[in-house]
Amino acid sequence: MTRPTLRRLAAAALLCIGLGGCGTPGGLGPGEAAPPVSSQPRPEALWPSWTDSPSSSGTAVAGRVPAPRPLDGAPTVGPEGIGKVDVMAVIRADKAMKRFSGGKQIPGPGKAGIRPPRYADLTGDGKPELIVAADSETGRSVLSVYTAAADGRIVPILFTSGRRMSAETLGTDLLVRTNDDDGSAHDIRYHWDGQRMSVLSDEHKFGNAISGSGSGSGECPAPRSSAPTSPASPVSPESPAPTNQAAR
Repeated sequence: MTRPTLRRLAAAALLCIGLGGCGTPGGLGPGEAAPPVSSQPRPEALWPSWTDSPSSSGTAVAGRVPAPRPLDGAPTVGPEGIGKVDVMAVIRADKAMKRFSGGKQIPGPGKAGIRPPRYADLTGDGKPELIVAADSETGRSVLSVYTAAADGRIVPILFTSGRRMSAETLGTDLLVRTNDDDGSAHDIRYHWDGQRMSVLSDEHKFGNAISGSGSGSGECPAPRSSAPTSPASPVSPESPAPTNQAAR
Protein backbone atom coordinates (compact mmCIF):
# COMPACT_ATOMS: atom_id res chain seq x y z
CA MET A 1 0.00 0.00 0.00
CA THR A 2 1.47 3.40 -0.97
CA ARG A 3 1.93 6.27 1.47
CA PRO A 4 -0.79 8.49 -0.17
CA THR A 5 -3.29 5.64 0.23
CA LEU A 6 -2.44 5.28 3.95
CA ARG A 7 -2.89 9.03 4.44
CA ARG A 8 -6.39 8.88 2.82
CA LEU A 9 -7.46 5.96 5.05
CA ALA A 10 -6.24 7.77 8.17
CA ALA A 11 -8.16 10.89 7.19
CA ALA A 12 -11.33 8.90 6.61
CA ALA A 13 -10.99 7.27 10.03
CA LEU A 14 -10.59 10.66 11.74
CA LEU A 15 -13.66 12.03 9.90
CA CYS A 16 -15.73 9.01 10.95
CA ILE A 17 -14.75 9.52 14.61
CA GLY A 18 -15.57 13.24 14.39
CA LEU A 19 -19.06 12.51 13.10
CA GLY A 20 -19.86 10.26 16.03
CA GLY A 21 -19.10 6.87 14.54
CA CYS A 22 -19.73 5.12 11.24
CA GLY A 23 -22.14 2.46 12.48
CA THR A 24 -25.50 1.53 11.08
CA PRO A 25 -28.26 4.13 10.67
CA GLY A 26 -29.63 3.04 14.03
CA GLY A 27 -26.39 4.08 15.72
CA LEU A 28 -24.91 0.61 16.26
CA GLY A 29 -21.45 -0.23 15.02
CA PRO A 30 -20.43 -3.53 13.40
CA GLY A 31 -20.73 -6.37 15.91
CA GLU A 32 -22.30 -4.12 18.56
CA ALA A 33 -25.12 -5.78 20.53
CA ALA A 34 -28.56 -4.16 20.50
CA PRO A 35 -29.92 -3.00 23.87
CA PRO A 36 -32.70 -5.13 25.38
CA VAL A 37 -36.27 -4.11 24.50
CA SER A 38 -38.15 -2.88 27.53
CA SER A 39 -41.69 -4.23 28.02
CA GLN A 40 -44.58 -1.78 27.97
CA PRO A 41 -46.20 -1.06 31.33
CA ARG A 42 -49.51 -2.75 31.99
CA PRO A 43 -52.36 -1.02 33.83
CA GLU A 44 -52.84 -2.05 37.41
CA ALA A 45 -56.01 -1.22 39.28
CA LEU A 46 -55.54 0.77 42.47
CA TRP A 47 -58.83 -0.57 43.87
CA PRO A 48 -59.46 -3.93 42.11
CA SER A 49 -62.72 -4.55 43.96
CA TRP A 50 -64.19 -1.44 42.36
CA THR A 51 -63.14 -2.44 38.85
CA ASP A 52 -65.07 -4.37 36.22
CA SER A 53 -63.20 -5.75 33.23
CA PRO A 54 -64.21 -3.79 30.07
CA SER A 55 -64.03 -6.99 28.06
CA SER A 56 -66.70 -8.72 30.13
CA SER A 57 -69.53 -7.32 27.93
CA GLY A 58 -71.94 -7.44 30.83
CA THR A 59 -70.98 -10.82 32.28
CA ALA A 60 -69.87 -9.22 35.55
CA VAL A 61 -73.30 -7.69 35.99
CA ALA A 62 -74.95 -10.96 34.98
CA GLY A 63 -73.07 -12.72 37.76
CA ARG A 64 -74.39 -10.32 40.43
CA VAL A 65 -78.00 -9.94 39.27
CA PRO A 66 -80.42 -12.86 39.25
CA ALA A 67 -81.34 -14.17 35.83
CA PRO A 68 -84.65 -12.95 34.39
CA ARG A 69 -87.62 -15.17 35.20
CA PRO A 70 -90.11 -16.44 32.62
CA LEU A 71 -93.42 -14.57 32.50
CA ASP A 72 -96.27 -16.17 34.41
CA GLY A 73 -99.40 -16.41 32.31
CA ALA A 74 -97.67 -15.72 29.00
CA PRO A 75 -98.36 -17.97 25.99
CA THR A 76 -95.96 -20.80 25.28
CA VAL A 77 -93.77 -20.62 22.20
CA GLY A 78 -94.31 -23.57 19.90
CA PRO A 79 -92.14 -25.03 17.13
CA GLU A 80 -93.16 -22.20 14.80
CA GLY A 81 -91.29 -19.68 16.98
CA ILE A 82 -92.00 -16.57 18.99
CA GLY A 83 -93.29 -14.76 15.91
CA LYS A 84 -96.55 -16.70 16.15
CA VAL A 85 -97.45 -15.84 19.75
CA ASP A 86 -100.13 -13.30 20.70
CA VAL A 87 -98.16 -10.10 21.35
CA MET A 88 -100.91 -8.52 23.46
CA ALA A 89 -101.00 -11.64 25.63
CA VAL A 90 -97.28 -11.26 26.25
CA ILE A 91 -97.76 -7.59 27.20
CA ARG A 92 -100.57 -8.45 29.61
CA ALA A 93 -98.35 -11.06 31.31
CA ASP A 94 -95.45 -8.62 31.78
CA LYS A 95 -95.82 -6.40 34.85
CA ALA A 96 -93.53 -3.79 33.32
CA MET A 97 -95.69 -3.52 30.19
CA LYS A 98 -99.14 -4.45 31.50
CA ARG A 99 -100.29 -0.83 31.85
CA PHE A 100 -100.14 -0.52 28.06
CA SER A 101 -102.22 -3.62 27.39
CA GLY A 102 -105.40 -1.59 27.11
CA GLY A 103 -103.96 0.71 24.47
CA LYS A 104 -104.54 0.41 20.78
CA GLN A 105 -101.93 -0.52 18.24
CA ILE A 106 -100.61 2.47 16.30
CA PRO A 107 -99.18 2.34 12.76
CA GLY A 108 -96.94 5.39 13.16
CA PRO A 109 -95.66 8.07 15.57
CA GLY A 110 -97.69 10.90 17.02
CA LYS A 111 -100.23 8.98 19.10
CA ALA A 112 -100.19 6.90 22.25
CA GLY A 113 -100.36 3.15 21.87
CA ILE A 114 -98.48 -0.04 21.02
CA ARG A 115 -96.05 0.07 18.10
CA PRO A 116 -96.02 -2.80 15.59
CA PRO A 117 -93.89 -5.65 16.98
CA ARG A 118 -90.46 -6.26 15.56
CA TYR A 119 -88.40 -9.45 15.40
CA ALA A 120 -84.60 -9.74 15.33
CA ASP A 121 -81.99 -12.25 16.48
CA LEU A 122 -80.39 -10.54 19.48
CA THR A 123 -79.04 -13.62 21.27
CA GLY A 124 -77.08 -15.02 18.32
CA ASP A 125 -78.83 -18.38 18.27
CA GLY A 126 -80.35 -17.86 14.82
CA LYS A 127 -83.87 -17.42 16.23
CA PRO A 128 -85.57 -14.02 16.46
CA GLU A 129 -86.52 -12.27 19.69
CA LEU A 130 -89.73 -10.26 20.11
CA ILE A 131 -89.23 -6.49 20.46
CA VAL A 132 -92.19 -4.47 21.72
CA ALA A 133 -92.44 -0.70 22.23
CA ALA A 134 -95.24 1.54 23.47
CA ASP A 135 -95.68 5.34 23.41
CA SER A 136 -97.48 7.16 26.22
CA GLU A 137 -99.46 10.41 26.16
CA THR A 138 -96.70 12.12 28.15
CA GLY A 139 -94.21 11.61 25.33
CA ARG A 140 -92.27 8.83 27.04
CA SER A 141 -91.81 5.43 25.46
CA VAL A 142 -90.97 1.99 26.82
CA LEU A 143 -89.30 -0.93 25.08
CA SER A 144 -89.12 -4.59 26.04
CA VAL A 145 -87.34 -7.56 24.48
CA TYR A 146 -88.49 -11.16 24.94
CA THR A 147 -86.82 -14.44 24.11
CA ALA A 148 -88.04 -18.02 24.18
CA ALA A 149 -86.48 -20.41 26.68
CA ALA A 150 -85.72 -24.01 25.76
CA ASP A 151 -89.01 -25.14 27.31
CA GLY A 152 -90.99 -22.59 25.29
CA ARG A 153 -91.61 -20.12 28.10
CA ILE A 154 -91.20 -16.43 27.30
CA VAL A 155 -88.46 -14.56 29.19
CA PRO A 156 -88.11 -10.75 29.29
CA ILE A 157 -84.44 -9.86 28.70
CA LEU A 158 -84.61 -6.06 28.47
CA PHE A 159 -86.82 -3.20 29.64
CA THR A 160 -85.87 0.44 29.00
CA SER A 161 -87.63 3.78 28.62
CA GLY A 162 -87.07 7.32 27.41
CA ARG A 163 -88.47 10.21 25.40
CA ARG A 164 -88.78 10.15 21.60
CA MET A 165 -87.31 6.67 21.47
CA SER A 166 -85.95 4.94 18.38
CA ALA A 167 -84.09 1.64 18.08
CA GLU A 168 -81.69 -0.03 15.67
CA THR A 169 -80.07 -3.42 15.38
CA LEU A 170 -76.28 -3.61 15.03
CA GLY A 171 -75.69 -7.22 14.14
CA THR A 172 -77.03 -8.97 17.22
CA ASP A 173 -76.80 -5.81 19.35
CA LEU A 174 -79.62 -3.36 19.97
CA LEU A 175 -79.04 0.42 19.91
CA VAL A 176 -81.72 2.47 21.68
CA ARG A 177 -81.76 6.23 21.11
CA THR A 178 -83.72 8.74 23.19
CA ASN A 179 -83.93 12.55 23.07
CA ASP A 180 -84.73 14.86 25.97
CA ASP A 181 -86.60 18.14 25.85
CA ASP A 182 -83.38 20.11 26.43
CA GLY A 183 -81.96 18.84 23.13
CA SER A 184 -79.65 16.23 24.62
CA ALA A 185 -79.56 12.68 23.29
CA HIS A 186 -78.81 9.35 24.92
CA ASP A 187 -77.65 6.32 22.92
CA ILE A 188 -77.29 2.98 24.69
CA ARG A 189 -76.03 -0.13 22.96
CA TYR A 190 -77.18 -3.44 24.46
CA HIS A 191 -75.49 -6.81 23.99
CA TRP A 192 -76.61 -10.32 24.97
CA ASP A 193 -74.56 -11.53 27.95
CA GLY A 194 -76.04 -15.02 28.17
CA GLN A 195 -78.88 -13.99 30.51
CA ARG A 196 -80.10 -10.56 29.44
CA MET A 197 -79.35 -7.61 27.18
CA SER A 198 -76.65 -5.69 29.06
CA VAL A 199 -75.21 -2.25 28.37
CA LEU A 200 -72.23 -2.48 26.02
CA SER A 201 -71.73 1.26 25.48
CA ASP A 202 -73.43 4.41 26.72
CA GLU A 203 -73.18 7.74 24.90
CA HIS A 204 -74.73 10.97 26.17
CA LYS A 205 -74.71 14.05 23.93
CA PHE A 206 -75.67 17.29 25.59
CA GLY A 207 -77.72 19.94 23.85
CA ASN A 208 -74.77 22.02 22.68
CA ALA A 209 -73.19 18.88 21.20
CA ILE A 210 -76.23 18.28 19.01
CA SER A 211 -76.37 21.90 17.90
CA GLY A 212 -72.81 21.56 16.58
CA SER A 213 -70.98 23.79 19.06
CA GLY A 214 -67.75 21.85 18.50
CA SER A 215 -65.23 20.64 21.06
CA GLY A 216 -65.94 20.70 24.74
CA SER A 217 -69.51 19.63 24.17
CA GLY A 218 -69.49 16.79 26.67
CA GLU A 219 -69.83 14.09 24.04
CA CYS A 220 -68.84 10.60 25.16
CA PRO A 221 -67.58 8.46 22.26
CA ALA A 222 -69.24 5.11 21.59
CA PRO A 223 -69.45 2.71 18.64
CA ARG A 224 -71.50 4.20 15.85
CA SER A 225 -73.67 2.35 13.41
CA SER A 226 -73.71 2.56 9.63
CA ALA A 227 -77.29 1.30 9.74
CA PRO A 228 -80.20 3.69 9.09
CA THR A 229 -81.67 5.50 12.08
CA SER A 230 -85.15 4.09 11.60
CA PRO A 231 -86.35 1.31 13.95
CA ALA A 232 -85.42 -2.25 13.10
CA SER A 233 -87.53 -3.64 10.27
CA PRO A 234 -89.89 -6.52 10.96
CA VAL A 235 -88.49 -9.91 10.09
CA SER A 236 -90.46 -13.10 9.86
CA PRO A 237 -89.42 -15.95 12.15
CA GLU A 238 -88.50 -18.00 9.10
CA SER A 239 -85.94 -15.38 8.11
CA PRO A 240 -84.38 -13.83 11.24
CA ALA A 241 -82.75 -10.45 10.97
CA PRO A 242 -79.04 -10.53 9.90
CA THR A 243 -78.89 -9.15 12.14
CA ASN A 244 -80.78 -2.66 33.13
CA GLN A 245 -82.28 0.03 33.26
CA ALA A 246 -82.80 2.37 31.22
CA ALA A 247 -82.36 5.25 28.82
CA ARG A 248 -83.07 8.50 30.51
